[in-house]
Amino acid sequence: MTRRKPIQILARMCAALLIVAAITSFYFFFFNKANSTTIALTFLLAILGIAMGSGLPEAIVASVAGVMCLNFFFLPPLFTFYLADTQNWIALFAFLVTAIVVSQLSASVKQRAMEATRQREEVERLYQLSRALMLLETASPTGRQISQEIAAAFEVDGVAVFDRDVDQTYKIGNIPSGFSDIRLKDAALQGTAFQDSRLHLSMLPLTSGKDSAGSLAICGGSVSDTAMHAIANLAAVALERVRAQASATRIEAVRQNEAMKSMLLDALAHEFKTPLTSIKAAASSILDEEGPAQTELRTVIEEETDRLDSLVTETIRMARIEAGDLELQLRPQPIPDLIRSALEKLKILAQDRDIRLQVSAPLSDVLADAELIELTIRQLLTNALKYSDPESPIEVQACQEKAHIKVRIRNSGESIPIREQERIFERYYRMSKTADRVPGTGLGLHIARAIVQAHGGRIGVESEGGNTEFFFTLPVADRIQLEAKTT
Repeated sequence: MTRRKPIQILARMCAALLIVAAITSFYFFFFNKANSTTIALTFLLAILGIAMGSGLPEAIVASVAGVMCLNFFFLPPLFTFYLADTQNWIALFAFLVTAIVVSQLSASVKQRAMEATRQREEVERLYQLSRALMLLETASPTGRQISQEIAAAFEVDGVAVFDRDVDQTYKIGNIPSGFSDIRLKDAALQGTAFQDSRLHLSMLPLTSGKDSAGSLAICGGSVSDTAMHAIANLAAVALERVRAQASATRIEAVRQNEAMKSMLLDALAHEFKTPLTSIKAAASSILDEEGPAQTELRTVIEEETDRLDSLVTETIRMARIEAGDLELQLRPQPIPDLIRSALEKLKILAQDRDIRLQVSAPLSDVLADAELIELTIRQLLTNALKYSDPESPIEVQACQEKAHIKVRIRNSGESIPIREQERIFERYYRMSKTADRVPGTGLGLHIARAIVQAHGGRIGVESEGGNTEFFFTLPVADRIQLEAKTT
C-alpha cells in the first residue's frame, strides 16, 4: 500500500473540515429553517463521502467537527456547547457513534477494494515480468536484463541484481547512497533476506532449489512482500534457465565440433587419397618400365607430390583463415594471371573437363593477395567440377564493371534452391540432396566469402533452370590506391 506523506494527510484533514464548514454555512445562512435531523443526515452523508474518498482518520475528524457544529449552531441553546434537553445529548452521541462506525465500515470497504485492485495489478505485472524474463537475450548479461525488466514492470526507484555465476552486480535506477554491494552478496551467499525501512530497501536471495543463484535488491516503490518473493522466484528461475541454456549450448557446441572434426578429417583423407594413389601406382610401375615410360611415371610422381604439398599448404591456410588469422599481402595483380594459375594447379582434377576461359581485355589490375584470390578461384572451380554435369563445359569469365573486376564461374547441373543460396556460404553447411554423394567439408564457400569480403569485394550465386553461376568482385587497384592517397 502507498504510504502517504504528512503534508498529504494535513491537506486531506483541512479538506474534510472545509466540507463540514461548508455544510454548516449553507444551513445556517441560506437554509436556516431545516430541522436538526436533516442537518445531521447531511453531515452523516458528507462524512461517509469523506471516508470513501480520503480515509478513516479524516472521517473521524469530520465526525467530531460535525458534532461540534451541530451542537453549537443548530441545537438550543445556540452558540454554546451546552444542551438544555437531555434527549439532544443522546441524539448527539448517537450521531457521533453512527458517524464513526459508518466511517470505519466505509474505510474498510475502500481498503479491501484498494487491496484487491493492488493485488490484481501486481498479478498483471508479475505476468508481464514472467513473459519478459522468458525472452531474455543471451548476448547481454542476464543480471542487467533482469534488473531492467523488474524496474520497468513495477516502476520502482532502483533495482540491483547480484549474479553469483559471474560474481557481478548490476544496478539500474536510483540506488541509495547507503546501499552496500557486500550486503547484497551476503544475502546470496547466506541465503537470508534483509530490509532497511530507512532506505526503503528490501534484499532477497534468488534461490532455485537448494543453491542460491544470486540476490535481488529493490529500492522504493509500493511492492508487497508477497509480490517481492514472487519477483525473486521469477528472477531465480530466469538465472537458472539462462545458466542451463548456456551449459546445453556448450555441450552442443562440443558435440558439433567433434562431428565437424570427424567430417573434416574424412574429407581431407578423401582429398589426399587421390594423389597418394597416383604416386603409389607410379612408384610401383616405374620399376617395370624403361625409357620414356619411366620419365612419364616420374613426371606423374612429381606432379602428384606437388599437388599433395599444395593440398597440405592449402589446408593449413584454410585452417588459419577459419580461425580468423587472415593477413593480406596486397599487391597489384592482373586477374587473368590469377585465374590461369588456379587452373594450372587444378589441371589433374580437371584434365577431362571442358573449361572455357573468357577474359574481356583490357582489364585493370586488382589490389589483392595473390595466394588467397587463387585459393578463392580454386574453391569455386572445385565446387563447379564436383557438382556439375561431367559432359557439360565450365565457363570462367572476367570483365570490368566500372571500379570493380567481376569473375564469373558458370556450370550446368542441379539448381540450388533459392532458400539455400545464402546458406551455402555458411560454415559447414552442405545441401542435403548432395551431401551424401559428393565429398566435402562445407568450408570452401565460407572461406571464399571471408577472403573476398576481406578484399572489399562481394561474392554471390545465381542458380536457375539447371545453370549455376558463382561470382565475386574485387576493387581495381587504381581506385583503392587513389582512395588511400586522398585519405
